[in-house]
Amino acid sequence: MRQRISFDQNWAFHLGDKDGAQALDFDVSAWSPVHTPHDWSISGPFDPEAPSGGGGGYLPGGIGWYQKTISLDEADLERWTAVEFDGVYKNCDAWINGQHLGFHPYGYTSFSYDLSPYLRAGENVLALRVDNSQQPDARWYSGSGIYRHTWLVMTDPLHVAHWGTTVTAPFVSDELAQVCVRTRLRNAGAQERLCRLRTSIKDAAGQEVAFDETRHPIAAGQEYETVKFIKVRQPRRWDVDQPYLYTVHSEVYEGEAVVDAYDTPFGNRTIKFHADRGFLINGRQVKINGVCLHHDCGCVGAAVPERVWERRLEILQAMGCNGIRTSHYPPAPEFLDLCDRMGFLVMDEAFDEWKQGKFDYGYHDIFDEWAVADLQSMIRRDRNHPSIVIWSVGNEIPEQSLPEGAQILKKLVDVAHQEDPTRPATSGCDNIAAHIPATLEFLEGLDVVGYNYAGRWEERREKYYSLDHHQFPHWKMIGTENISIPGVRGAYSLEPQGWWGAYPSQSITAEQLWRFTRTNDYVAGDFMWTGIDYLGETQWPHKSASFGVIDLCGFPKDGYYFFQSQWTIKPMLHLFPHWNWEGQEGRVLPVLCFTNCDSVELFLNGKSFGVKSYVFPMRGLDVTKGWGEQDFRRRQHPTTGDLHLAWDVPYEPGTLRAVGMKDGEVACVQEIATAGEPARLELSADRQRLRTGGEEVVHLTVRVLDEAGRFCPNAQNLIEFKVEGAGRLIGVDNGDPASHEPFQASQRSAFHGMCLGIVQAGDEVGQIQVQVDSESLTGASLVVEVKEDGN
Repeated sequence: MRQRISFDQNWAFHLGDKDGAQALDFDVSAWSPVHTPHDWSISGPFDPEAPSGGGGGYLPGGIGWYQKTISLDEADLERWTAVEFDGVYKNCDAWINGQHLGFHPYGYTSFSYDLSPYLRAGENVLALRVDNSQQPDARWYSGSGIYRHTWLVMTDPLHVAHWGTTVTAPFVSDELAQVCVRTRLRNAGAQERLCRLRTSIKDAAGQEVAFDETRHPIAAGQEYETVKFIKVRQPRRWDVDQPYLYTVHSEVYEGEAVVDAYDTPFGNRTIKFHADRGFLINGRQVKINGVCLHHDCGCVGAAVPERVWERRLEILQAMGCNGIRTSHYPPAPEFLDLCDRMGFLVMDEAFDEWKQGKFDYGYHDIFDEWAVADLQSMIRRDRNHPSIVIWSVGNEIPEQSLPEGAQILKKLVDVAHQEDPTRPATSGCDNIAAHIPATLEFLEGLDVVGYNYAGRWEERREKYYSLDHHQFPHWKMIGTENISIPGVRGAYSLEPQGWWGAYPSQSITAEQLWRFTRTNDYVAGDFMWTGIDYLGETQWPHKSASFGVIDLCGFPKDGYYFFQSQWTIKPMLHLFPHWNWEGQEGRVLPVLCFTNCDSVELFLNGKSFGVKSYVFPMRGLDVTKGWGEQDFRRRQHPTTGDLHLAWDVPYEPGTLRAVGMKDGEVACVQEIATAGEPARLELSADRQRLRTGGEEVVHLTVRVLDEAGRFCPNAQNLIEFKVEGAGRLIGVDNGDPASHEPFQASQRSAFHGMCLGIVQAGDEVGQIQVQVDSESLTGASLVVEVKEDGN
């Protein structure tokens, strides 16, 4: 039977080049023990002279070597054995027992090697040389090393091939789903084998709901693909609000013996992009409220524990986000698994460059040789994920404006259609109406036209997509990348700051775009740049970009609540800025509010500054009632056409209080009080229990409070983390883009009153004791349980 064993533990690592380190007898006793995923670059230091530059967050690259031993007995040699890498950044050479297995240059696609021909009983040595020394090579932080999971696969020579299943649902109704299962079977043995394949479909509870069988001889060293249509009665649909998953269970028999088994999760759903109605899932129109995301997660760099992503996706989902663009490369497989389980709509993207380079050592160096293989790799690995609704073959590609661009695009789109005819392909185009615009042939070659910054060009500042919709009514349109509400968490200025304006005006551009997107059905949706801050794409002294509505720690910024006010229906209200403005007494300050309440009244120290309201979209008459039954007493009278509320308030210390009304009742209340001097720390954890095994983490949020328990929004106290017991501290952060404090440390300065620690459980059952302290402040502590089952 198949075993897919985690290969993450107990690698030996050396930073720097080593001649001959692939040799079987090379001494690695002085190398460092590491577990993968492993990112050596995130340890720093930050250096303004680093070759990676601002694109790479001023962090180092270099060359690294990894080595690991595989112990096998004679019986193991009768099995087929492969090693799988979910991602290695980048230029990876691999050897087994001194035999070169291959070279894989692209850092974002997964790959595998058949080890069987080179294995022997006893000790076998796998060695990798990873070269990320050629910098700069990207517009973002890439990380370095074996930064995603590794796996050892052992099974019978007669088995389901690598990425060997393709599951689609050509027909889905409430009564019936017709599921098409394509299965590639491989015979890696020396003799012909008669194979019986039993394909069953199991529901989310693991109960079999349908099956089929087929038999076929497979010659030695050959592959054979079966195609089966299996009917599922009364199918459950996969949807954004009910992401129901089935599993195809493939069993390979020889005689009556099961020699291999392979599981493929999938979802029954239909998708369609429509020129007039936008995006449809299961026949229902859904606006894609999306965000673009890079793959780093702040203090853990590119080697991201799954729970870190799960927490971030939970925070995005609470904002009302239902879409993710994996900008600008394929993500880790477990990220897509999370999207499947949580109900996100994913644009899976392949490249940021084609032949025309953006950096000295970017993908353009290998495009001709590797582009088709890398695109095939992405789609073959990912095509069974129901969360993926569209492929992107490029982002802001210069070739969009060049005569040869349409031909290159056609080649890539043809590959996408060949590998997966069920989903459309797009590319994020940033020159649609530029001085040297994208060619019409290029745009016509896209299944869905992707717009990066639809309001960027002259008259389109107000008209967005409408001009093209009128001229090309057959085009299907989506905002592949558009403006968010950028800025630094907790920082407020009445003057423009860098990329963004003063805090009272930062949301206006995003408000206008959302209003257009929301009210025009033909726009399928939008992916804002970005959902979360990321390392790189910046200038010193900053190490990270601040385009997200969530900071590097996963702490929401004010802009987060704008989208929540528009994308969710549960009553909410968010008031800002903070109310600590010592020395500004009497100065008139704008006080802003994002809300989905009908109206909000603002008070300062008990004095009302008036009721404000907006209505979007505007209420129409209830067609189920006559004129005489309309309650005009509840008719809203807007005070602004913006999608935020604002009051001008002369500053005086005290308490701001906002009261939100919904349908004539108090729905939300928020207070912001002037805080005194920092006096104590507050420590909270996102989980109380973890599971053993070294995979699970807990996020520790530290807030600085005054003596009365009020949050101190300007506190910068240095926080010490002390972690003992069944876990270890793997990173600290505070969301400050200009901080050069190391991520792998036991201390971190608070930034605007907050900082974060991430603790990873080990292999032992027990408790993790956490203590946080700061000079002259009262500390805080908590305990996290670590158990075998996590319960």
